[in-house]
Amino acid sequence: MSSKIYKQQKPGSDIVSAPGFFRRLAAQTYDLLLLIAVLFLATALLLPFTAGMAVTDHHVLIYRLYLVVVSFFFYGWFWTHGGQTLGLRAWKLTVLTQDKKTLDWSQALVRFATASVAWGFFGLGYLWILIDKDSRGWHDHLSKTAVFFDTSTKK
Repeated sequence: MSSKIYKQQKPGSDIVSAPGFFRRLAAQTYDLLLLIAVLFLATALLLPFTAGMAVTDHHVLIYRLYLVVVSFFFYGWFWTHGGQTLGLRAWKLTVLTQDKKTLDWSQALVRFATASVAWGFFGLGYLWILIDKDSRGWHDHLSKTAVFFDTSTKK
């Protein structure tokens, strides 16, 4: 897809070109802190079912899968309801499709899964933003989404 979609502003829209690497990293750090709190809460909700005990060796895989599902719903809900997590909102960013529409759940799933892979390769998929002409990472390309700077957010 041409870079014009990211560089031009639509008439009447306040969403403009892709933000820089460090702004995106700051938003992700903010979201990670929020996600950790959500995962603590998700774990606390399990304690009545485990008699207040830690997860046993037999249930570690199920517990990890549970945390991944909770993480997906954390990001997915925000992405499908306006395109902004709290970290993205704080840094005036929004995640949208390439044609600047809100993601659906299937796109959110692809973005979440491929972002995990992008980070899993020592962050190379995320560092790709630094050399991509449209400042997009692997997960942006594979999910057909992009992060935009949102100038409509009031200070």
